[in-house]
Amino acid sequence: MNHGDIRKHLDLHGVLPSRQLGQNFLTDATTALTIVSHLDLQADDTVIEVGPGAGSLTCHVEGRVRKLILIEFDARLAAALKDRYAGRADVEVIHEDAARIDIRRFFAERPAKFLGNLPYSSGGAIMKNFLSVPHPFCRAVIMLQKEVIDRLGAGPGNSDYGMLSLRVQSAWHVEIVQQVPPDVFYPAPQVDSSVALLIPRQDLPAFDRRLFDELLRRGFGQRRKQLHKLMPAGQDWKHVTEQLDVPLTVRAEELDLAKWIHLTQLYDTHPLKEIPQKGSEILDLVNDNDEVTGQATRAEIHAQNLLHRAVHIFVFNKRREVLLQLRSRFKDKHPGVWDSSSAGHIDAGESYATSAARELEEELGITSASLVEIGKLPPSPATGWEFIVLYACRHDGALRFPCSEIDTVQWFPLSLVEQWIQHSPQDFASGFIECWNLFAASQKDLR
Repeated sequence: MNHGDIRKHLDLHGVLPSRQLGQNFLTDATTALTIVSHLDLQADDTVIEVGPGAGSLTCHVEGRVRKLILIEFDARLAAALKDRYAGRADVEVIHEDAARIDIRRFFAERPAKFLGNLPYSSGGAIMKNFLSVPHPFCRAVIMLQKEVIDRLGAGPGNSDYGMLSLRVQSAWHVEIVQQVPPDVFYPAPQVDSSVALLIPRQDLPAFDRRLFDELLRRGFGQRRKQLHKLMPAGQDWKHVTEQLDVPLTVRAEELDLAKWIHLTQLYDTHPLKEIPQKGSEILDLVNDNDEVTGQATRAEIHAQNLLHRAVHIFVFNKRREVLLQLRSRFKDKHPGVWDSSSAGHIDAGESYATSAARELEEELGITSASLVEIGKLPPSPATGWEFIVLYACRHDGALRFPCSEIDTVQWFPLSLVEQWIQHSPQDFASGFIECWNLFAASQKDLR
């Protein structure tokens, strides 16, 4: 679509570009095609585009992917898009505010990629909603004013470096791939724009993301102050700076991402923060009747596929959503996939119920839940040769989990989990899917 096509489209639908909505419509087809090329589109992809407007980027995506989801805030433009794609099963138009839309539904659309010529007025809020951990995307391409994109990729010693840089870089590799001049937009903005390619990070050590964010807020809240005046009490600052190899007088803007993560680890007081699994823990061996026949280490049991015991717990909130955990990349079994709210082996001599209560406390910090038994699964390759007893409980309070075992957690509607499993079973631990099927069979309605 060229400049004339865009002007004609807007006039036809009575759209006068709004400065309040940050509407600047891309009018150069070559620029649009180059931006879309960074998505590396595949036939099985779902592309979620925010702010499609008159369709400058959209026209280079449609028909090339399994599904295209367009999220448009302007009612007139959304209506025009719905008319344009009426009858197309592979295109969905959503008229909502992208800064507020519930993005959890897009987990059931994976593999998913994010595309956005984001409005200057709300680009930050949209990025926070869509691109914060956890998110469903394997790739993202965003266009914003150049000064914001520069901040995303900035490092220490750069005036653009700050809390936004670290928040984004802790979740994404950021590559600034393109600068876009004002004259390819209608109306032309007063600043240059830039395009960033974001790829999810898989190269960082385990760290508590919530604590990381808290420390960033403290450190950059008064960025000219020395960090030791802003950090929480309870740590020997001299020891901390020795571990980081920085001076006692260091300020927030002088620490790079690696040192901020190390700082977070030093302030993390969770007793299991460095233990993704214990290969030496002693577990009961059982026979086909779930009768104890001896003991062995966890490592031996897994290496030889011996029968043993485990528990899974589904935690529900008052909205009847289920909590799922994203397993750490450092787990030896099913790393980096979604799993039950809490799960674990039964220690030697321990009962199923006692183990369930212990796992809830160790993994999620839940200490007073009333557990209800849902059912029992026999050992199989899918369960890792475990007898599994599945429990359920209700919890609406705070959660605290060890970053070595759990990357993050998220509440999901039951119907969404069902759709997600059907569409992308590879996103889940196989034992969880067995437990889900057991739970689903006990329920009349998952909606």
